[in-house]
Amino acid sequence: ICVSGLGSNKAFQSYIVKIIPCLDMLEKTQCFPFYTYDKDGGNRQENITDWALARFRGHYDDPSISKWDIFYYVYALLHHPRYRERYALDLKRQLPRIPFAPDFGAFSQAGKTLAGLHLDYETSERYELDWRVTQKPISYRIDKMLPQNKRKSEVGYTVYDRIKVNDSLTLDGIPESAFAYRLGNRSALDWIVDQYRVKTDKRSRIVHNPNGWSDDERYIVNLVERVVGVSLRTVEIVDELAKIPFGA
Repeated sequence: ICVSGLGSNKAFQSYIVKIIPCLDMLEKTQCFPFYTYDKDGGNRQENITDWALARFRGHYDDPSISKWDIFYYVYALLHHPRYRERYALDLKRQLPRIPFAPDFGAFSQAGKTLAGLHLDYETSERYELDWRVTQKPISYRIDKMLPQNKRKSEVGYTVYDRIKVNDSLTLDGIPESAFAYRLGNRSALDWIVDQYRVKTDKRSRIVHNPNGWSDDERYIVNLVERVVGVSLRTVEIVDELAKIPFGA
């Protein structure tokens, strides 16, 4: 679990990763892995202590709670809108403190579902968009995807209905609520549109070409639909979390 570090000037964020991240992924990134290791990669140990496990089991009077349950509980709590709102100033000055929510199971299950969505977004269920074919045969090659019908939502961020993949294909029917899942100041979909394009580094002249990243020619188009699906499901889970008290 990665969170914004102390003294961050931006709004608090929390992500989950399964590889060692770049430490400027977030502003002053602080990481809390489930496992820790010695410098040589050996001596793997669980990062949630037996003392913490005993505290959770004792508080909830539930000996079946596991350390993984606690890990997912924390991830859900860090996504709770009211938690982020109430402790917005504290989260800029200190690392998150974890209260005992009344319903441990609801938080742990929500966190596990969110973690699965965010870690495995490349293989998640696709949200089927309307494929508008303007030329045949269809090409799935990406040069630069172009959002169309861009406008401001009621809460102030940019949304759009469709993405022009290339001259032969446009993906239409993107729900506005998909843009509510934010990764910093942009939606997850905005990140995909921005990163998956052909560009040349000015200094090295190395060409960045995502078309060769997979043997599946439809990988990028499918990924757009997968990210829309992940975004919608994340928004749904976070909205449900908002209805659950996070403190006694």
